[in-house]
Amino acid sequence: MGSAHDDGGDRRREHRLRDVRPLDPIHSLKAKLGLLVVASVTVGVLITWVGLRNDLGPSRTFPLAIIVSLVLTQLLARGMTSPLREMTAAARAMADGDYSIRVRSTSRDEVGQLAEAFNTMAGDLESSDRIRRDLIANVSHELRTPVAALQAQLENLVDGVSEPTPATLELSLQQTERLTRLVTYLLDLSRVEAGASALTLTQFSVGDFLEECAESMSMVDAAKGLAYVVDVTPEDLVLEADVERIRQVVTNLLQNAIRHSPHGGTVRLDAYPEQDDVVIEVSDEGPGIAPEDRERVFERFASGAPSVRSVASTSGGTGIGLAIVRWAVDLHGGHVAVADTESGATMRVTLPAEARPAPGVTTE
Repeated sequence: MGSAHDDGGDRRREHRLRDVRPLDPIHSLKAKLGLLVVASVTVGVLITWVGLRNDLGPSRTFPLAIIVSLVLTQLLARGMTSPLREMTAAARAMADGDYSIRVRSTSRDEVGQLAEAFNTMAGDLESSDRIRRDLIANVSHELRTPVAALQAQLENLVDGVSEPTPATLELSLQQTERLTRLVTYLLDLSRVEAGASALTLTQFSVGDFLEECAESMSMVDAAKGLAYVVDVTPEDLVLEADVERIRQVVTNLLQNAIRHSPHGGTVRLDAYPEQDDVVIEVSDEGPGIAPEDRERVFERFASGAPSVRSVASTSGGTGIGLAIVRWAVDLHGGHVAVADTESGATMRVTLPAEARPAPGVTTE
């Protein structure tokens, strides 16, 4: 295996040595073609002149001049078109699922620019393919876990191994809710992909809203024994926004905080005005998020640094939740970020107090 790899590397090095590219510094393909014509004609004329001066005669001078001109043209043209051949080979490899091949781009003309664009496209395709494979693996795993648990519980009930006690039914309900959350995330993601951007704007009390969100989440994830603290200043703080979208934002952030909070920890929900905006913060006492990961956690399907914590994994590892948070906040013309904290993690959402949806977003 190693020998074949070495042979392939040797062939590539040998191939590159054959591709002479003295015209790479020239920025225009037209100028290169002009120089190629001038060079071949000049060499042909020079050989003809030298041959006639040495009494070689036209029968020997002209064929020699033609052959040398053709060799020179072939040599220079091969270097000029080498990126195109490499792109052809790379495109065939991509058709077979290999996105790792890159084109050697040393020229500065249109062919070199095309090669650079091709390499960028190949990198994007490789990243997209990796994300797709990771998503399929993560979603398959997340679906399999609650489905297997639910199936085992139902089989025990059917076979009479266990009785349909409230505790048994509660476990089944929890697995069903877990499946529902995952399906909801995937449906929300499809809306993101489709560019859904309609908002139903209403004015509501931030304090009552956050209390309701905290209460609903405390019932769902009671096993950890977390304490929820809601602090809204002033108490009559109001916000104009799409209630369901903001509920989606806060719920995803709470699930993220719950997932990474220690047993018996505290999850805080703070809200306060800041100039013409309303800031909502969701904080936990988990391991925190490294500064270099704080922007990446909001990317679709990102799962954060394994050594720190799977920050974007609000649906059990798919990395969809925080991407949906950013999408919903962006629709409102706001922004979301990870705040600097000494311990734990704090997600800070900033929204206009009076609705100012992003350009292109329709309102009802």
